[in-house]
Amino acid sequence: MSKVFPMKKWVLILSFTMYASIFLSIQVIDAQCSICTKTAQQMGERPAKALNAGIIYLAFAPLAIFGYIGYRWWKSNKD
Repeated sequence: MSKVFPMKKWVLILSFTMYASIFLSIQVIDAQCSICTKTAQQMGERPAKALNAGIIYLAFAPLAIFGYIGYRWWKSNKD
């Protein structure tokens, strides 16, 4: 028999897995478009890593906002 988890636990597990995979692999993520890649190659290794970190930092805010909106929507439609 399979045990049915409430939706809250699935959301928690999914979000933990997503955040863990992002933060554990932050060193190997290439978050650059082709133009940013050319710019980063000209700057050197250290500034290129900072550019990658900045791109990921800026991408986190919209994802967090959408996650919060999705959570509020799910919470309001749960009843």
